Amino acid sequence: MSGLALGLTVFAVMLAFMAIRIPIAFSMFLAGVVGYLGSAGLPALGSLLNTEILARFTTYDLTVIPLFILMGNLATSGGISKALFKCAAAAMGGFRGGLAMASVIASAAFGSICGSSVATAATITKVALPELMRHGYSGRLATGVLASGGTLGILIPPSVPLVIYAILAEQNIAKLFAAAMIPGLIAVVGYLCAIAIYVRLFPGHAPTKVDQAEKLTRRDLLAVAPIAAVFGTVFGGIYAGFFTPTEGAAVGAMAMLVAAALKRELSWTGLMEAFTSTAQTSGMIFMIFLGADVMNSAIALTQLPTQLVDWVNSMHFSPMAVVVGILLIYVVLGAVMDELSMLLLTIPVFFPLVMSMDFGMPQESVAIWFGILVLMTVGFGLLAPPVGLNVYVVNAMASRVPITESYRGVMPFLISDSIRTVFLVLFPPITLWFVQFVG
Repeated sequence: MSGLALGLTVFAVMLAFMAIRIPIAFSMFLAGVVGYLGSAGLPALGSLLNTEILARFTTYDLTVIPLFILMGNLATSGGISKALFKCAAAAMGGFRGGLAMASVIASAAFGSICGSSVATAATITKVALPELMRHGYSGRLATGVLASGGTLGILIPPSVPLVIYAILAEQNIAKLFAAAMIPGLIAVVGYLCAIAIYVRLFPGHAPTKVDQAEKLTRRDLLAVAPIAAVFGTVFGGIYAGFFTPTEGAAVGAMAMLVAAALKRELSWTGLMEAFTSTAQTSGMIFMIFLGADVMNSAIALTQLPTQLVDWVNSMHFSPMAVVVGILLIYVVLGAVMDELSMLLLTIPVFFPLVMSMDFGMPQESVAIWFGILVLMTVGFGLLAPPVGLNVYVVNAMASRVPITESYRGVMPFLISDSIRTVFLVLFPPITLWFVQFVG
């Protein structure tokens, strides 16, 4: 069997395992075992498994992932989300659709200390959904806003998928975080504009009068001050060179623990839940890492990435056309896979291809720009059917809203995502502007 045929067989085996509902980590692992046996035999596979597990789980850079996850879980257990939504609701109360806008802003603020899309969506939904429904927002708009707002958890640093991309592509985490800042802010503005347009085109889905919310007070601002302090400490310290991203994550987790304790809403049970949830999520991510490592090793033996580069170069596609094609593939993959699995599976294949092309920019700039584009596109999979993990999470918490209504509710935000992605593809300097200030 040729290398190309074997590489495609590995992908087919993985999809077959997924079709019979084997977890994605094990689907990739088993497919990788099949491919490695076909390429190198049993002794080579045994040697790989003997070294790969130890090498993966002793990588220092990976410690940043559970630390950022812990920081978000401590914020959840410490009642930070309630203060965020209350402050945002007071600030946006003078706008039509203000509570929906407040949900987006609260999601963005929580995402700046969380790094997980699903965790952001679930946490803000607990606080915001009852208020949205009580004020007369339709189930479609309420769940659509909350599911879409959750994607800001990975667009605004810290972002777990962006950390994974940095590790896979061997790029500077701090520079990738800096590059995500402006696109993340553009995403927030785009969502706010989508809400403003939607509530005017479809007035029955939101109150026709401006939401009556409490005025913004000094107490509200003081309640969210710990979040600003943690964010400023972590990223200010990273960009100023006081500590590495991993050290910054550790400082952030400790600072969030102190902030949650000072609010006096963090119980012993909540603390244990935060640590338990961090361990479970980290374990899931590391298992996906292991499965992807075995599968990618098998694919590397088939020379599929090299053959893909040679084929694309022989077809003389323009670099932009290649990037657009890759982003479209991510949109399709998002219908059947979660964001972490997509990155771990595809970056080792697509990244060499992109880096082999001339975009008129330094190699590091291309790698950072491409990483942000991938991050933007991965957000589609969190919202679009038939998977739409964020939609499932939010809809499960809104039991009276049909899931079809939730999918319809995210459509305006998917349009906003599409416009933003096209804009960033055409104008790379927007993504790279802030990076120049990071040493």
